Amino acid sequence: MALHQVITVLLFTLAVTRFELSACDVVKGSVSCLDCSKDYDFAGIKVLVKCDQVKKPTMAITKADGSFEAELPTSVSSTPNCLAKLLGGPDQLYASRKNVASAIVKAKDEPNSYTISNLLVFSTTCAIDANSRDKCSKGITEFGSSETIDLPLPPEWGFPPTSYYPFPFIPIIGIP
Repeated sequence: MALHQVITVLLFTLAVTRFELSACDVVKGSVSCLDCSKDYDFAGIKVLVKCDQVKKPTMAITKADGSFEAELPTSVSSTPNCLAKLLGGPDQLYASRKNVASAIVKAKDEPNSYTISNLLVFSTTCAIDANSRDKCSKGITEFGSSETIDLPLPPEWGFPPTSYYPFPFIPIIGIP
């Protein structure tokens, strides 16, 4: 008899945990790539959703097919003034300024659902045409090495190794 009650309680808790009610507004959208192959994995690309009345933005991460979902804060009005912005991903992404952000509009087919007005488009290579003023950055190679130099200080002086300092430090001894 006790086993029957335990099984009943277990099945009831499983049924309740699988049942999800969502009363919050959801933004659904997708990203697209201009120069990627058909089997490109979009997983891990970060999309930021920011609304006017809310200080803290919401982050969404894309799935393998490029789709993403983000919850809008409950303090957003019925006509939110929000933007979705492409931030980056596991690899270097290039996008023009007009394709990196999109306004969020009410979805027609689902209640409590919003979508992006324009597709967020990027490319994996830097393409500069004659009409474009956008230039691709050369990356970290233009700054040089960030390796620190370890000067050989005698251990009797009691100083830690110079590689611990964020900037070159040469101790001045003898100044009163």
